[in-house]
Amino acid sequence: MPYLSTLNINTNRTHPYPYDIPAIKYAKDLDLSNQVTFLVGENGSGKSTLLEAIACRLQLPHMDGSSYAKNSFDAAKTLLPFLELTWQIERSVGFFFRAEDFGDYLNSVHRVGATIENQMGDFGEDIPNHIIAQMKESANYQLRQMRRNFGQELNAFSHGEAYLHIMNEMINTRGIYLLDEPEAALSPAKQLTLIAFIKNHLKTHNSQFIIATHSPMLLAFPEASIFEITENSMEKTELEDTEHYTITKSFLNNPDAYLRHL
Repeated sequence: MPYLSTLNINTNRTHPYPYDIPAIKYAKDLDLSNQVTFLVGENGSGKSTLLEAIACRLQLPHMDGSSYAKNSFDAAKTLLPFLELTWQIERSVGFFFRAEDFGDYLNSVHRVGATIENQMGDFGEDIPNHIIAQMKESANYQLRQMRRNFGQELNAFSHGEAYLHIMNEMINTRGIYLLDEPEAALSPAKQLTLIAFIKNHLKTHNSQFIIATHSPMLLAFPEASIFEITENSMEKTELEDTEHYTITKSFLNNPDAYLRHL
């Protein structure tokens, strides 16, 4: 049984932003009763903004553990008075993962480390190096938070491996999980790993996934619901009828037909 069963943006406003983007204009009585639902559409169609609005309403934890007061959530927060959700399980436990947050988070940890280095300066030879290292690590609250949340330092992994490590650490109990373009750093093989991970999770946990993606591979998740967002509508669509699938398949079947015109 999923957590959310329906979603509706109850407003007739069509401007300014974010009311003018398709995912917001056409988010009317969406059926979210499947355990896995995908939002797919062109860049700028608003799928990420819609996902962010759900995350804000549920106050789900996200990458850096901060609140939703950041400016990057301003559009989503604008929509909250109009966001209507119907629940089957009213328990906001889970995780919200935005691909763009990953790099920002690592850069933030590194900036704090560099600041501590500058502030502490050079201790010379009076204090052993391992004591200096411990002092700097103790002062770096973001590094401690990273280790607490994700088990170790994420820069020990490649970009794609770190993504999957985050999934393993944060998607490990029953909950609602919102993933925004999780394929961004994943090779095709790692995308298959993510599909297998979600399938295995759902075998043992009564969870719900709502995923914004451009990946035809992820869209092939068995029995998932797919909402395709266009300039004129937001409709439940079969995989083979989505534009992402048809363009990808057509290109791979005959790349020369496309490339000779570029």
